[in-house]
Amino acid sequence: MRVIGTAGHVDHGKSALVEAITGTHPDRLKEEQEREMTIDLGFAWVELPSGEEIGIVDVPGHRDFIENMLAGIGGIDAALFVVAADEGVMPQTKEHLAILDLLEINGGVIALTKIDLVDDQDWLDLIEGDIRRVVSGTVLEHAAIVRVSARTGENVSGVIEAIDACLIDRTPRIDLSRPRLPVDRVFTIAGFGTVVTGTLIDGSLSVGDDVRVLPGGRSARIRGLQTHKRAQDRVESGSRTAINLSGINVEDISRGDVVALPDTYSASRRIDVHFRLLPDVSNPIKHNIESKLFIGSAEVIARIRLLGEEILKPGENGWLQLELQTPVVVTRGDRFILRRPSPGETLGGGRVLDPHPNKRHKRFSESLLARLTALTVGDPADIVNQTLNSLQVASYRDLIDRTNLDQAIAREAIDALIDSGEIINLSTDSKSTDIQRESLLMSQSNWGRISERMIAIVGEYHQNFALRRGIPKEELRSRIKVNNNVFNAVLRRMIADGLIAEGDNVIHHPNHEVIFSAEEQKKISNLNAKLAESPFAPPSIKECVGIVGEEIYNALIDSGELTQVSSQVVFASNTYEDMVAQIADMLAREGTITVAQVRDLFQTSRRYILALMEYLDSIGFTVREGDVRRLKNARQ
Repeated sequence: MRVIGTAGHVDHGKSALVEAITGTHPDRLKEEQEREMTIDLGFAWVELPSGEEIGIVDVPGHRDFIENMLAGIGGIDAALFVVAADEGVMPQTKEHLAILDLLEINGGVIALTKIDLVDDQDWLDLIEGDIRRVVSGTVLEHAAIVRVSARTGENVSGVIEAIDACLIDRTPRIDLSRPRLPVDRVFTIAGFGTVVTGTLIDGSLSVGDDVRVLPGGRSARIRGLQTHKRAQDRVESGSRTAINLSGINVEDISRGDVVALPDTYSASRRIDVHFRLLPDVSNPIKHNIESKLFIGSAEVIARIRLLGEEILKPGENGWLQLELQTPVVVTRGDRFILRRPSPGETLGGGRVLDPHPNKRHKRFSESLLARLTALTVGDPADIVNQTLNSLQVASYRDLIDRTNLDQAIAREAIDALIDSGEIINLSTDSKSTDIQRESLLMSQSNWGRISERMIAIVGEYHQNFALRRGIPKEELRSRIKVNNNVFNAVLRRMIADGLIAEGDNVIHHPNHEVIFSAEEQKKISNLNAKLAESPFAPPSIKECVGIVGEEIYNALIDSGELTQVSSQVVFASNTYEDMVAQIADMLAREGTITVAQVRDLFQTSRRYILALMEYLDSIGFTVREGDVRRLKNARQ
């Protein structure tokens, strides 16, 4: 399904021509019929000679109504550009042409209307030559010019044939299977309820689908679908569509909202864009000014942040970060227009590079400008890389969606980048080639930066604390300063590749060993001798630390030479293992034991045995039942 949009100066005969072509007058409001001008968007449709049925969006031409015009023109495939033969090119003619050019509407047909009012053929030739001069270098440079009279019907068939020829070899829009319908009208119909209309972009919708109305996120269900006043069970991308929604009131939806399937889009209050300032604007653009953003069917106030420039002069291109007063739903590649709020003036337009930048940019960052350059150029590999860099880590499936490329092209680019090593699959080790939809991916540059930083921090920790087994995991996470998903994904891959190792919530180099100096070993020998004097009534932890120092004491715990069973009691590990073995033998014979029995077994005091038994309870070796204990796995 294709959609054509009219454009041109007020009263140059757009609506009359649409009625002559389709048999339907597009003006839908009483005020429009009385004033004989289109104030809001009008709609009609016609079947072309090729058999294709197209929709026609008739948009306003009066300067006061140009913002309605912008709401309707964003989703069209070609333009029906109207110039009246008796008046020729007018200021609004040029403004509409500039908007078509900024939105990169892919060509169209130029209708030289009201030829019945002009008898002089030389005048018509003059007007046609002026039109050719004005459209030179624009999207309508090669458009056919058709002379026509809507009033008499002269050559209306020629306009229809020119539209058919314009569309017949046109490449279909890329379908990303993520349907969204920017709402341009909202109303109610008695007995049916809430109805919205718009041009469906991407994918398809079916009766019965659950949908969300964004940016608010309200849930609704599709009760009915219509295209060109015909009920449909399913509508495809490009269709002018009316949706009857249940579960939502008309006052909960506004022009500019987007109807989409759940969990496919999210709203943005900040977007990165490439922008072209028109050459004939009254003033240059300065940093931090306000403008009106028109994108899809939405109109919002945007604060302009100039990136890489202090000022943008008429006719220049540049990058902007737009801070939005209210959120919008957009994707990479969407076209937009900026207008000065007062006095009203079209400033320029461009396309969205990143719909979800993760922060407010430093305006003159070299890495930012390099990223924006790559996104502007549009090579699939560059787009994938830059999108992944901005996300830091993403699943294979999400990365495909966020690039907004054709899925087959995105998959091919991602797979090639993985094969070349420019993208790292964090869900496997380096030897695996298995890629799943949920595989976590990271760019090589981010991987190198984070993994090298992680190795350096662990190495620095080993150097500063040579007697510790490794850095606590949470301390490493806080020093790396990335989000938890990124940290965990990188850590898993590094462990799988043997770059670092993990044990008991500490991270260390795989080859790290704790080596004691001669002086340290002498202190350890003194402690071992002290422990051997009374193995079942050892010195307190405070006394042990006093003999060897805190660092050595912790190293002996980490290495397993000491076993600490409470905040006060520690045993030599060989003693601890001997005690546990004897307790297990006694439990095997007796079934249960008391603290007093264990105290008598080892001829020691209650405080040591009570600490030991409570520790064995905590690790699940024994279980307490009143005053007795039994082996946990022997419980009936």
